[in-house]
Amino acid sequence: MIVYLAVPEAGPGAIEDAYHEISRRLADTPGLLKNELLRSALDSTGFAVLSEWESMADFKAWEEGAAHRNATSPLRPFQDRSGDRHYGIYEVVAAY
Repeated sequence: MIVYLAVPEAGPGAIEDAYHEISRRLADTPGLLKNELLRSALDSTGFAVLSEWESMADFKAWEEGAAHRNATSPLRPFQDRSGDRHYGIYEVVAAY
């Protein structure tokens, strides 16, 4: 799961603070293996959160659960809605 973010006028610190708050909230979420805050190497105003899940079923169970919206609300104002989607859901098809 990738969520695309855009830096607000206040600067990247607001995104970083929200990311850390959410990460603490999600620390014991079943199936969540890890998450990372990424900054674009090509555009310093572009950020993304990448989360890795044990399975698609674990991700869907969390996403459809009641806690999902409240847990992720601190980053919602920073979602980059300039494109078609502010998120992406990918499955691994090959790995080495």
